[in-house]
Amino acid sequence: MRRREFIALIGGAATTWPIVTRAEDQSKRHHIAMLLSGTTESSVGSLDAFRQGLRKLGLDEGQNVDVQYRYAEGDLTRASSLVAELVELKPDVIVTNFTAGAFAANQVTSAIPIVSWTLTDPVALGLVASDARPGGNVTGLLLTLDSLAGKILQLSVEMIPGISKVGVLINSENSATDAAQLKGAEVSASALGIKLIPVDASSRHDLGAAFQRLADDQVQVAFVLLDPMFFTERQEIAALALAARLPTAYGFREHVLAGGLISYGSNSEDRARRAADFVYKIVKGAKPSDIPLELPTKFELIINLKTAKALGLTVPPTLLARADEVIE
Repeated sequence: MRRREFIALIGGAATTWPIVTRAEDQSKRHHIAMLLSGTTESSVGSLDAFRQGLRKLGLDEGQNVDVQYRYAEGDLTRASSLVAELVELKPDVIVTNFTAGAFAANQVTSAIPIVSWTLTDPVALGLVASDARPGGNVTGLLLTLDSLAGKILQLSVEMIPGISKVGVLINSENSATDAAQLKGAEVSASALGIKLIPVDASSRHDLGAAFQRLADDQVQVAFVLLDPMFFTERQEIAALALAARLPTAYGFREHVLAGGLISYGSNSEDRARRAADFVYKIVKGAKPSDIPLELPTKFELIINLKTAKALGLTVPPTLLARADEVIE
């Protein structure tokens, strides 16, 4: 039998890693602790992708992997207490999908490896020494928020030519992540001649008032920053935006699937799937300090035509032609 056929037959992992036999799998049970920013329901897609990534590498939840879950339900202030619970379980690795989760975990433990598939400005936050050589117990996937925010603004201008005032929905509880995004948005806004109007919503209870203020300020587009609470409340945000007749732009495709107008950013499920590679390396003996951070490789432009029609907008054909997905 040819080597290629043999590897395909047993379902081996990437050629850079040794093949793990079932006997080896069962001899060692790995323990993973997961801190997720949203709810059980809002985390399904990314969680499924992460589990798929693990299975591809021979790590099966319930067989040779035990996983403990904690959900922040969009409330960043809960991260520290949830991390404390997970650290008490003494897992092999802590996995999280938001920067505040990685930061909270790093504050509690410097010994347990931490993997995040959404890291924002980790050098400035002191989570890593550098992207290439993290040097501590944190590693994972980066988000290029500065350039991403500017790109989203540019796409908004293409969608609605002539706009001069853009509202920015921010979460003051997530100031570290917001700062990186706002910096990029401000640079782009200055170049485009756009005035930015930040509006704060630090909890889901603030969202109604925030959108009312955006409407009162007569912004022409609302840019919703990448934020765990906004992600969790994406259905409510889409409904409020539509009620206010306000076009909205996002960095996560899930917002557009929930009824938002346009998004541009990396695929959350793709990042989660790639995070499994980091976890595999760590449970097989690699140190997070030696595993370089990675940038997302897949960026997507998503447009919701149904929402555009409801808002009375005509999407330019040139923009539609570049879209990776169009929801009708």
